[in-house]
Amino acid sequence: RPAAAPYVPPKTADGQPDIQGVWQVLATAAWDIQDHGASLGVPAGRGVVEGGEIPYQPWALAKKKDNYEKRATLDPDSKCLLSGVPRITYMPYPFQILQQRDKVNFIYEYNHTMRHAYLTNPHPEGPIDWWMGDSRGRWEGDTLVVDVSNHNDRTWFDMSGNYHSEALHLVERYTLRDADTLQYEVTVTDPKVFSRPWTISMPLYRHKDMPRLLEYHCQAEKEEANGDFERDPRTWYPK
Repeated sequence: RPAAAPYVPPKTADGQPDIQGVWQVLATAAWDIQDHGASLGVPAGRGVVEGGEIPYQPWALAKKKDNYEKRATLDPDSKCLLSGVPRITYMPYPFQILQQRDKVNFIYEYNHTMRHAYLTNPHPEGPIDWWMGDSRGRWEGDTLVVDVSNHNDRTWFDMSGNYHSEALHLVERYTLRDADTLQYEVTVTDPKVFSRPWTISMPLYRHKDMPRLLEYHCQAEKEEANGDFERDPRTWYPK
């Protein structure tokens, strides 16, 4: 059969490819970005790492294994901290993309997280780091390319202990495959932890019946589950 013609996305009023909408991954990468079997509270899943293996340096692989053994207390998500990039993209919660002339905005249901990929300004200079890194975007044809630098070293890639240092550098690529599928790809470089760059890729799917995001505030849900406060009867929460 002849190859299908590449999908041509609609354009925004500013002439950018329109990737706006509410999106969500259907993979199990939030639990483990590599192939994994099921365990208590963890669904089995296929990996999203191209080639299957993460090229850890030997000492770093030993640390990853230690992270896994202590994941119940070491995982930043267990403390309701920000997920970081790229993990926030494939958390099991939807997120929304909104475009403006000078930036692309990413709004996440999880923990009220937001980040902005600026299309005009370069990365700031100096010793600085953020939980979500610093995002600078550009368009390559119909693909949004986001360069993310200035990370801290406190986030993980998943719940299984895959981690990075503050030298992490990411290049994300967002490409519409069709009207309702957004292909996500991110190339990971961290010479302090990995022996070479490596890539994660997965499709994201459009929510057609979700006009806006709801909210999931991890710390509040955790405190409520622990009985740390009483529900206010004036809220919509049932008793």
